[in-house]
Amino acid sequence: MHLLNLGILAHVDAGKTSLTERLLHTAGVIDEIGSVDDGNTRTDSLALERQRGITIKSAVVSFAIDDITVNLIDTPGHPDFIAEVERVLSVLDGAVLVISAVEGVQAQTRVLMRTLQRLRIPTIVFVNKTDRGGARYASVLRAVSEKLTPAVVAMGSVDGIGTRGARCAPFGESDPVFVSRLTELLAERDDALLAAYVDGAPLPYSRLREALAAQTGQALIHPVFFGSAITGAGVDALISGIRELLPASRGDADGPVSGTVFKVERGPAGEKVAYVRMFSGAVRTRDRLPFGRGGGRGESGERGEPGRRDEAKVTAISVFDQGSTVRAASVRAGQIGKLWGLGDVRIGDAVGVADAGAIDHLFAPPTLESVVVPCPPADRGELHFALAQLAEQDPLINLRQDDIRKEVSVSLYGEVQKEVIQATLADEFGIDVTFRRTTTICLERVVGTGSAFEVGDKDPNPFLATIGLRVDPGPIGSGVQYRLEVELGSMPFSLMRAVEETVGETLRQGIHGWQVTDCIVTMTHSGYWPRQSHSHAVFDKSMSSTAGDFRNLTPLVLMTALKQAGTTVHEPMHRFRLELPADTLGPALPVLARLRAVPRTPAVQGASCVLEGEIPAARVHELQQQLPALTRGEGVLETAFDSYRAVVGTVPDRPRTDHNPLNRKEYLLHTVRRIAGQGESR
Repeated sequence: MHLLNLGILAHVDAGKTSLTERLLHTAGVIDEIGSVDDGNTRTDSLALERQRGITIKSAVVSFAIDDITVNLIDTPGHPDFIAEVERVLSVLDGAVLVISAVEGVQAQTRVLMRTLQRLRIPTIVFVNKTDRGGARYASVLRAVSEKLTPAVVAMGSVDGIGTRGARCAPFGESDPVFVSRLTELLAERDDALLAAYVDGAPLPYSRLREALAAQTGQALIHPVFFGSAITGAGVDALISGIRELLPASRGDADGPVSGTVFKVERGPAGEKVAYVRMFSGAVRTRDRLPFGRGGGRGESGERGEPGRRDEAKVTAISVFDQGSTVRAASVRAGQIGKLWGLGDVRIGDAVGVADAGAIDHLFAPPTLESVVVPCPPADRGELHFALAQLAEQDPLINLRQDDIRKEVSVSLYGEVQKEVIQATLADEFGIDVTFRRTTTICLERVVGTGSAFEVGDKDPNPFLATIGLRVDPGPIGSGVQYRLEVELGSMPFSLMRAVEETVGETLRQGIHGWQVTDCIVTMTHSGYWPRQSHSHAVFDKSMSSTAGDFRNLTPLVLMTALKQAGTTVHEPMHRFRLELPADTLGPALPVLARLRAVPRTPAVQGASCVLEGEIPAARVHELQQQLPALTRGEGVLETAFDSYRAVVGTVPDRPRTDHNPLNRKEYLLHTVRRIAGQGESR
């Protein structure tokens, strides 16, 4: 029995959950097809998903196609939940990218296809909703070729498109136009086929189908199927395409244990359940399983935890079988399993042997944030606990605790995500919350070079630690790099580690309160007091350096150096593509200028116009709101994160959540008082 881990991806409302239901019904897993509108689909199991009719969390369900067991993963389509899609992509053998025959290629479709191609995931395209009014064939196929990839071939025709009776007929060897198109497309990427094609030698259709499967499996070309998940038209051809054209899972069941955690949820008793895709080896119940991750960097430049590794005993295992999960003694290479017992596991962790080539983030980081306010305020403790549990399931929520104001912020992709968090807190935790105004997450980059050092126990330094640090600009996208110009053995490792860790923590808030990235921090001076005591006495902290001395002094030295170097604040920018009637371009341009958009030269074709450019992420929502009135409801806007650009004009400051090492007096007052309270004052 072969295995295939298959992802269903699409822009929101293209019909991927309905397609999942149809595939399960056709495979005999379910007797009745559920409806997104009725809230009774197999994969949308959350109450909120059923209420809103959208997929929020990825879900796994299995079915069989002949001798292939398919683990099908239904993913969210709304861009606010792109992080959920990101985690799934790393575990797929193949994908079906669903496109609506009515709306055609949309913004999220482009983002998904670019990422699938970047990861070289074999992908079939399914054009859904051929039974809907306004459905198109030729123009959608042309849009797929122009906007996604030219390496596509239609696998069938549609009769009666746009009507309930639409029927899909697969192409075969008796169709000369299809055979010719297929031959040309395959020959472009196969020298043997090209030579035979040029020589005019006849190519058996079976040879073309073999080449089609091979090139699809290598993500070189993408077959396009048409159909309707609602009526079932074209679905049999799609299933045949999945079986024939997408490659089965690979992996050595006898090799070293290696897998990836792509989802974490809580069981009925509050226990953690980890969804793991196994690439090699096998995990058995009662195995002691190592898990964790190395120190990588996300696109925001924040450095991960260096070498976090844990180990725990697996207490139970489930695998997916015929639409449900069943308890099993093991989960082996190629399979997806649910593991119990890994109490400290997190999304993105490697189990067993870590994959050295793993990518931290495939999509842009969240660019928005908002303060979550409990109602009543007395629920702050419960709120933080609940948000921490949500962050386990979605690490990019990225909680930001402000101990001074007793507030907590969450990172967001959009307003819909805010509504989902609010509803989840109410439904699952009984906590009512409101949100403050959504703000943009900026970052700071270093402008020049700055350095500072302080000698231990020498005024104005009250700590038994000597630290010198230099800050330099780094390449864009490099994150925070930490280097040494002192001998590694000049201090105990615990003290060295304390400085490095505190550098990362301190740079989460720069001169203007934003995270500092793309810089190089170098330790230039070091010194410490060895462990010592008075005569015939035990170890005395007042005479010896501790890690606390270095953790307390590092922010003062680093921020002095950073202030000398200077930083600029950068805001997230989105690239946009706006299709609108040509006669509305004039009124639209001043609005774009007011929103600080930077449009390029418009392309006018008859009565329509296409305008591309950049716009601050903070202004995208406002543009979306004004667009219908500006364009008589005919405007179509696509936006996606592009890069960070230096802020022009007033520089935004973010309120600090620490005791501000830029204000030495305030910082020392708090720090020394805290140390005294812990019985560590000198």
